[in-house]
Amino acid sequence: MKTHDVRVWMVDTTLRDGEQAPGVFFRPLEKLTIARRLAECGVDEIEVGIPAMGEFACREIKAIAQMNLPSMLTCWCRAVKKDIELAIGCNTPGVHISFPTSSILLKTFEKNEAWVLETLDDTVRFARHYFDQVSVGAQDATRTDMDFLLRFCQASIGLGVHRVRLADTVGMITPSALMDMIETLLIRLPGLALEFHGHNDLGMATANAVSAVDAGAKAISVTVNGLGERAGNAPLEETAMALFGIGAKKSNMRLSELARLCNTVARFSGHQIHATKPIVGSRIFSHESGIHCAGLLKDARSYELYDPEQVGRSTPRQMILGVHSGSAAIKHALAHRNINIDADAAQRLLPQVRSAAAAGNKPVTPELLESIYRRTLCVKQ
Repeated sequence: MKTHDVRVWMVDTTLRDGEQAPGVFFRPLEKLTIARRLAECGVDEIEVGIPAMGEFACREIKAIAQMNLPSMLTCWCRAVKKDIELAIGCNTPGVHISFPTSSILLKTFEKNEAWVLETLDDTVRFARHYFDQVSVGAQDATRTDMDFLLRFCQASIGLGVHRVRLADTVGMITPSALMDMIETLLIRLPGLALEFHGHNDLGMATANAVSAVDAGAKAISVTVNGLGERAGNAPLEETAMALFGIGAKKSNMRLSELARLCNTVARFSGHQIHATKPIVGSRIFSHESGIHCAGLLKDARSYELYDPEQVGRSTPRQMILGVHSGSAAIKHALAHRNINIDADAAQRLLPQVRSAAAAGNKPVTPELLESIYRRTLCVKQ
C-alpha cells in the first residue's frame, strides 16, 4: 500500500448515475437537499445532472448552482457539442465529457477509435473556453484495448484536461487487475490524473475504489448507498470509511455526517437501507454471539472496527439475547433493569433464555428475560 499522505478527491454522482437506478426519480427540492447534504459531508465534487435530459434538468442544475455550495459542481455530457452548449447555460464550473472507448461500445454506437480521438480534440477545446474544470471519461475502460486507452489518455493530457475517468462500466474488473491497469497507465504517462468510477456487478466496487487509490488514482466516483444501475456503484459511505476512517488517507470528508446523508437518500430514492448494509445498516452494531458480547463488554474494539458515533450513528450498540447468547450478555441486560446477578446465576438462566429464543424464533426481550429470571431463580419481591 502506498503512503497515507494521499489527498483523495471524492466525486459524488448520486444525482446523475444514482438517479439512473430503475424507478428512482428525485424531485427538485429533494435534489437540493441531497446536494446540500453532500456538501455538508465534505464531498469535493458533485455531478449534478445531465443537461441533455431537457429543460427541467437544466432548471434543476441551475437551482443547485445558485446555492453556492463549497463543492465543485459538474455537468455530465456525452461527447456531443450540443450537450456541452446546454451545460454552459447551467452555470456549473465543471463539465465531464464521456466517450465510449471499448470495442464493444464503439461497435454498439457505430463509432471507431479515430472518431473518439477527433471528437475528444473538438469537444475539449470547445469546453475549455467555458469551464474552469474539464474532465473526460473512458466508458468501459476496463474492457478497452490498453494501447488505445493509452492514446486516449495521452491525447487528454495534451488537451489540458483536469482528469481522466476510468469507468468499470459493467463492474467486471478485480482489484488486482485494476491496480495493474492504473499502474501501467501512470508508468507510461507520468503526471496523468486518474479518477475511477466503479460499478458493483460482481460485488467488488468498494474494493476496486480503494485499490484504485492505492494504485495512484487521484479521485474516486461514488454514489450514496451505492445507488445506481443494475447492482449499483461504489458506495460513498463504504469507500469513504475504508479510505479515511480506517485507511487514514486525507480528504475533506466529514464521516460523522454519513448516517444522515445515507438516510436522506434512502428516503428520497425509495431504496431502503438493508439492515446489514456496511457502515449504515440498522443491525451492524447488534451482537448475539456469547464470545462477541463478552469481548465487547471488556473492550468495544475487540469485535467492532469503529465506533458508531464516528459515522454519525445515534443508536448505541445492542446485545441481542438469543440462542447464541452467553452469560455475560444476560448479566449486562439484567443490570440495565437494575437487577444485578453473579456469573453462576447468569449461567443458570442461560438454558432458559436459549430455549425461549428458539421456541419463539426471535430474540428474548428485556421483559421476558426478567420474567425468566424471576421464575428460574425464585426471586421474591
